[in-house]
Amino acid sequence: MRAWGLAELPLNIDLETKRVLKALPSAYAGLAELKGIASTIPNQNILINTLGLQEAKDSSAIENIITTHDDVYKSELNFDAFKSLQAKEVQNYISALKKGFDLIKNTGLLTNNSILQIQEVLEDNKAGFRKLPGTALKNVA
Repeated sequence: MRAWGLAELPLNIDLETKRVLKALPSAYAGLAELKGIASTIPNQNILINTLGLQEAKDSSAIENIITTHDDVYKSELNFDAFKSLQAKEVQNYISALKKGFDLIKNTGLLTNNSILQIQEVLEDNKAGFRKLPGTALKNVA
């Protein structure tokens, strides 16, 4: 397996095609509408928490970490007696998602340092960036 490397920036492709430029006003209007609707929600963290639980559960299932909604909600209580190993993995994913959301909300940037902080929460260690290639997950269907 060949190690993956970052391409030099700027890329040698034209991203500002007519099709993309024509779609910008519609995309901008949609984002503005979403921002307006989101501002009417008294506690916007409710969205992140709810979506985060579902996203964490479903994304963990891709890695064969299967848990129930019940286990995930119980693990939110932070009682170790309720936490299955699978629920703990999903809980780490939720915590990492919240950490990333807060970092980007506060700085407006996603940096290498941000990624390392998110990874630390996700993996519950300070492993840092991998030096060797990881496992390739492939859909055999």
